[in-house]
Amino acid sequence: MKKNFLLLSLTALLAWAAPAFSENTPVSTAPAVNWRETVRSFAEKNLKHPAWGYSHSVRIYKMALELAGEDKIKLDDDVMFASAYLHDMGAFAPYAKQDKDHADTAVARMETVLSATDFPKDKIEAVRSAIRTHMYQRKPEGNEAVYLHDADALDWLGAVGAARVLALIDKNGGAPNGAMAVQFMEDNLSKVPAQVFSKAGKARVPARVKELKTFIEQLRAETADLKDF
Repeated sequence: MKKNFLLLSLTALLAWAAPAFSENTPVSTAPAVNWRETVRSFAEKNLKHPAWGYSHSVRIYKMALELAGEDKIKLDDDVMFASAYLHDMGAFAPYAKQDKDHADTAVARMETVLSATDFPKDKIEAVRSAIRTHMYQRKPEGNEAVYLHDADALDWLGAVGAARVLALIDKNGGAPNGAMAVQFMEDNLSKVPAQVFSKAGKARVPARVKELKTFIEQLRAETADLKDF
C-alpha cells in the first residue's frame, strides 16, 4: 500500500534512508584517546547521509556556537560538540529502531562512542538532555539543549533546508517523489519557525523562511505546479 510521505515519522524516514554499518564497528583503537577526534571520526566514517549525519552535524555545531555568541550566552563546548556530532546516530543502523524516535535511540546509545574516551563523565547527562530534545517538536531545557535544538530547526529552513529535503527523493521514482518532498518543505515552513526559542535563532528565521518560500514558489512556477517535477 502506498504510504503518504507526510505521515511517515522522521525516525522511520531516517531509518529507511540511512546506510548501514556494523554494531561491532570499532569506535576507538586505544583507551582514553582524545574524545573530540574519536567523536568526529566516528561521525565522519559512519553517519553518512546528505540530509543528516556528518555534514549536518558540522553545520549545526558551528551555528549553535554562533547563535549563543550573538546572544552572549556561554555554552559548555564539550557538551555542544558531543551532542552536535552524535545527535542523529539513532537514525543509522545498527542503532535505528522503527518503533522508537531516533533522538531517544541516540540518547540510549551515544555512550558507546564516549565511554572509551577521556570525555568528562560528569557532562554525559547534559549531552543526553541536548540530544533528547534536538528535534523542533520537543522543548529543550538548558542552554546547550536550546542552541542545539534551534540550530537543528534552522537547518530545515532556507536553501539548506530545501537541499536536505530534495536529497530524500527516491531516485527510482518511488516514494518520496518530488511533489512529496515539496509538501515536506511546506510542512516545515508551517511548523518549524514557531519552535525556535533563542533570540538569535528567532532573528534568523524570517530570512530562511523567505528563502524556502521563494524556492518553492519558483519551483511550482517552473514545473506546472509540480506536475512536471
